Amino acid sequence: MIYSDEADIRRDIIEAGRRLYMKNLICAGDGNLSARVSEREIIATPSGVCKGFMTVDMLVTLDIDGKQLSGNLEPSSEIKMHLAVYRESPDILAVCHAHPPVASAFAASGAALDQPFLQEAVMLLGVIPVARYAAPGSEELAQGAAAYAADYHGALLEHHGAVTWGSSVMQALFRMESIEHMATVAMHSKMMGFTRTLNKAQVDELIAMRANWGITAALGEFREDSNDDYES
Repeated sequence: MIYSDEADIRRDIIEAGRRLYMKNLICAGDGNLSARVSEREIIATPSGVCKGFMTVDMLVTLDIDGKQLSGNLEPSSEIKMHLAVYRESPDILAVCHAHPPVASAFAASGAALDQPFLQEAVMLLGVIPVARYAAPGSEELAQGAAAYAADYHGALLEHHGAVTWGSSVMQALFRMESIEHMATVAMHSKMMGFTRTLNKAQVDELIAMRANWGITAALGEFREDSNDDYES
């Protein structure tokens, strides 16, 4: 396992928090970010701070069991979810939790992002499942999200928001952006009355191309809908 330099990780967390806030993926004190700097040490964002205006001195460090090692502020109440994800899949080195508005609307309705509207979503993001409702900061929420860590790039949190992970802070951030983009296209398609998606042959072709991008996880099965107009 290759861990990034601690100074670089701190810089990326600050930048990712700023981007989440500027892109309206979080508001007020919402959201949290973390990254692993070693097998047992994690840097995370603090609770009750707007992530768009964080400074490096606000970040906290914890061990993999959740014990705070440094920092003057409290870690986010959602840190249990981050830790559970790390424990479930040691290859994951960063976690991003946010409340992107359109994706959160899907989460509120309990609807997974599992329709293949976009090529890029099929190739790079995959299906985004829904982790069923649990109270914020609870062990149930942590385990519900972590159950998807090994086989997906993120999950919706029912009546809550979304969580992504990756090999770096920026990869986790970009996956969060991709979830919101995928959700927005799906919403607009449904509002406009469009139901046509990529057909199975097209989806299979795109999935076969994932190896070229270093993606080996299955990333879920997309829902098959009627595509009769493709055959005409």
